[in-house]
Amino acid sequence: MATTRATAEEPDQTQDAEQPQGPEPRTGRQAEGRSAVRSLLRLWPYVRPVRARLSVAAAVAIVASCVGLVIPLVLKWMVDGPVADRDPAGVWLGALYLLLLGLAEALLFGLRRWLVARPLAGVEASMRADLYRHLQRLPVAFHDRWASGQLLSRATTDLSLLRMFLAFPLTFLLVNAVTILVGVIIMLMQDWTLGLVILGPAVPVIVTCVAFERRYAAVARLAQDQVGDLTTVVEESVLGIRIIKGFGRHRSQARAFRELSRTLRGTELRKARLLSAIWGVIITLPELAIGAALVVGVVQVADGALSAGTLVAFLSTALALRWPVDSIGFLLAMSQEAATATERYFEVLDAEPEGAEPESAKPESAKPESAGGDDRRPAAEAVRGGLEFHGVRFRYPDAPADTPPVLDRIDLHIRPGESMALVGATGSGKTTLTALVPRLHEVTDGRITLDGEDIAGMPREELRARVSVAFEEPTLFSATVGENVLMGAGPDAGQPELDRALAIAQADFAHSLPDGTATQVGEQGLSLSGGQRQRLALARAVVGRPRFLVLDDPLSALDVHTEAAVEAALRRVLAETTALIVAHRPSTVLLADRVALLSGGRVAAVGTHHELLRTNAEYAHLMSGTEETEGDAR
Repeated sequence: MATTRATAEEPDQTQDAEQPQGPEPRTGRQAEGRSAVRSLLRLWPYVRPVRARLSVAAAVAIVASCVGLVIPLVLKWMVDGPVADRDPAGVWLGALYLLLLGLAEALLFGLRRWLVARPLAGVEASMRADLYRHLQRLPVAFHDRWASGQLLSRATTDLSLLRMFLAFPLTFLLVNAVTILVGVIIMLMQDWTLGLVILGPAVPVIVTCVAFERRYAAVARLAQDQVGDLTTVVEESVLGIRIIKGFGRHRSQARAFRELSRTLRGTELRKARLLSAIWGVIITLPELAIGAALVVGVVQVADGALSAGTLVAFLSTALALRWPVDSIGFLLAMSQEAATATERYFEVLDAEPEGAEPESAKPESAKPESAGGDDRRPAAEAVRGGLEFHGVRFRYPDAPADTPPVLDRIDLHIRPGESMALVGATGSGKTTLTALVPRLHEVTDGRITLDGEDIAGMPREELRARVSVAFEEPTLFSATVGENVLMGAGPDAGQPELDRALAIAQADFAHSLPDGTATQVGEQGLSLSGGQRQRLALARAVVGRPRFLVLDDPLSALDVHTEAAVEAALRRVLAETTALIVAHRPSTVLLADRVALLSGGRVAAVGTHHELLRTNAEYAHLMSGTEETEGDAR
């Protein structure tokens, strides 16, 4: 997952300013405008398969809570009966009843826990799998914009919050509501005047909860976004540890981490202050009401208007309702955090995947053309083979409208079996052009054809089976050498194909590793040198014998002797495929049959290396090695 834009040229950094690095944190005003209930309802497709078990768990919890409310009635019977009559046998019988009710309540709550554990773990696993699968289908432009830490926090922290919400608040918001309702009915039946005293704080508690929910939503969203930012810093620091140590930047990185940590700490303290405020109200008002009811009840008992057993039962019921009432703030806070986690989860899941391409989103030239369209090409040109660019224009979707396109009116034809080198100054758009062939980006206008077939009409799986790529920055996965290389081949590829690819890429060093090609290369292959990683990436590109090969400066990290050996082997591969090669050095350019000079996003000249040296001053300047460093503008 990239945290910065894959630029039109490798070291180009100016495009970062034009692309947001991820979604901006939701502001408090925005957070207040959304409905937590509406957000949480989006979880229903995941909850529906386990709804029966969750419903049974909720019913069991309700029964358990109601069993707890029976205990005060038993106490009333004991006080007004055996205790008043001085009947020890009755007291022991009442104690047995209380013990059995306590055991039943405990067993029922244990059963609820058992009922929800497995299905909710399955819900979390299903959501995480859907998120990962969707991330694989999202276009490269999405990953260019989003910080990887934000995506990681959604797949870990946010999903954990959702599992906890489904396990506890979702059930106990209902259970506690039913418990409070049943408890209030029992108290009103005991004595309606005391019941009204207890109900006195209901209105201020409700008003406090509504105000709390609105304010807590904004702070909860901000905290979760800041967790994503902090995750990004940690991930980048781990992956870039060599740079940090090499330049002695550990103090500045630690300082940046501390600043983000302090910001997150401040936000969490704001959450704690809001939570403490609502808990203060929710706990204090009911406690005052219970105290007032106790005074009024004692007076009534003294006047003979109320039995002692009834007062004990009433107060016991009120005390039994303390937890359901006190937990309201806690449950609302967890529900708000779950609502923001749901929003953050579906922000990713709602992003348009590569496979879903609305007709309106396709470039005009990719849509069916009318019979009288002026842009239709002659039939003879449409059926030409090889790789062809027809009037291709490309502009990043979020680039300002008044900026020039990265690529403008690119017309280029690479004949079947021909290899063409793509040469240009930094920022001329070479890497962007190569990214259009496997549809890592979609053309803004024009079309690209493979053997006369428009790639916009091909399934991506078919297109990427025809086109193999090797990027200048080689990416290896935490897998074996063999597994990394064979990613570029079909499922039936084996050791012969692996050995051939390693030989072509001059990567025979893999056989000398501790476990040969079964050696784990570690995260991003950083246990290998840059040249070794680049050779393995090249082996991955050629292992499947692709019909079309796109190489982005594939030999930049090699020494001159290894480069010469790789070039000699690569010439045999290029003789059997159609290739587009981004090149910066004359030795790489000489691999190609022809050269295209890209300048300012346009093809300035096409010819052989020697022709362009004689006829094009810009090309001769680039190949001379005296080129001054140019700006990184797209």
